[in-house]
Amino acid sequence: MKIDEFRKLNQDNQILHIGNVWDINSALILQRNGYKALGTSSAAIASSLGYEDGEQMSFDELFQICKQIISKINVPLSVDIEAGYSRDVKQIIKNIIALHDIGVVGINIEDSVVQNSKREIEPKEKFAKLLEDIKIGLKEKNIDMFINARTDNFIMGLDNPLQDTIKRIKSYEPYADGIFVPCIVDIEDIKEVAKATTLPINVMAMPGLASFDILQKAGIKRASRGPFVYNGLVKYFENIIKTVRKDNSFESIF
Repeated sequence: MKIDEFRKLNQDNQILHIGNVWDINSALILQRNGYKALGTSSAAIASSLGYEDGEQMSFDELFQICKQIISKINVPLSVDIEAGYSRDVKQIIKNIIALHDIGVVGINIEDSVVQNSKREIEPKEKFAKLLEDIKIGLKEKNIDMFINARTDNFIMGLDNPLQDTIKRIKSYEPYADGIFVPCIVDIEDIKEVAKATTLPINVMAMPGLASFDILQKAGIKRASRGPFVYNGLVKYFENIIKTVRKDNSFESIF
């Protein structure tokens, strides 16, 4: 089963280099190039649909993209559901079940919420309760889903990010299968986070992040790239268009 395959990949000695995708073509390209598991980037999908990140697109729009992707791939797919696309836990569970029913094996869910264009981190007790409710709700339906709990101190640039991240990991680990700490870069901080839990830790591509072999030695199990490849492609596209207009020629395309 793909869920068993995915769980094993998150615990292997080799780092799971998960390929972040936003449409069918990006998923197929990564699959052809040997990626063993894929994960959606909410920011990249939102941007491709003309939205800002932060649950500006609807869950239905996200779901349709995921359904298209999973119909064409044969490797496990995890989906970034941001904060769940609802503030109601029952609806969040319904959203997760809908993804499970089309073959999704994992989710990322984050402990910050964007409201009125401002991102705020939730109290750790509140998010831990949400994770617990999700775990109970899925168990009642006999649904196995890899829950990657994202904690956002580093990505939000909050004070004392390491200390609060470790406290949050301790609160979340009874109800999660993995922990995602985006924007952590310092290798000593990474080692401390990895030592704080037996759950697999996921880091994200950032300038200055150590190489995969160093991250592996530091205890990291999973590395993702977020929306950054997509952003690079968009920038390249825009630069080509500007050059065509400036040169009054299509030559730069080729």
